[in-house]
Amino acid sequence: MSQTFSLVDSLSLGDLQVYLGRAGRVEDGSVRLIAGSGVLAVYVAVLHPAGLLDESPTVLGLRTFALTDREAFDVVVPVRSLLERLARLQSDIADPAAPVTVSLPMQVNTVTWAAISPPKGGWTALDGIDGSGLEAVAKAGIDEVATAIPSGTGEQIVQRVRSEVWGRPIEGLEHVPAGAAFAALSLGFLGGTDAVRIFETGPWTRLSTQRGHVLVKRRAWSLQR
Repeated sequence: MSQTFSLVDSLSLGDLQVYLGRAGRVEDGSVRLIAGSGVLAVYVAVLHPAGLLDESPTVLGLRTFALTDREAFDVVVPVRSLLERLARLQSDIADPAAPVTVSLPMQVNTVTWAAISPPKGGWTALDGIDGSGLEAVAKAGIDEVATAIPSGTGEQIVQRVRSEVWGRPIEGLEHVPAGAAFAALSLGFLGGTDAVRIFETGPWTRLSTQRGHVLVKRRAWSLQR
């Protein structure tokens, strides 16, 4: 397996750095990198169940980047370690148009959400929503979480509040939890009134904009709602 990947230029490097920086502020954990056919798919977790009794949906962010080669790999690495490598490369750029080779940090093998792979095909288009609607849902949820969780609150209570707020369905979008709006806003995928396209297959829902994708896997209990 390759221990490196090569982005097409420094602009792609900067985009990846910003994306992972946003992801790290939400969930300072790991990132899944899947390379193949000249494309790098970068998955991050915004929400995921903390245990069997946690009813939170799994909410992932996805951005893709063009590569200069067709190497294939599927790895999970720490977000912070990868960001440190990107920052060092950014400071050494001499030619902004030249490809940038990134070495992979040591892999992580205990990340439960990374074992869940969204389907590549079979998506059915649904009615979309404008970005301002999702932004309003996300900001209302952020305010609600901040109000419900005073400083010094225990981790179990924090997780329960987040699960309740972000697992709540968005009004008018029956199978889309508010956590999807939170992910789209936090990862920088929303652009005001730009349309957000919505697709569904099985227990999965995908919200897509020009800036990236949010993937939601509903818990089995929610399929009856």
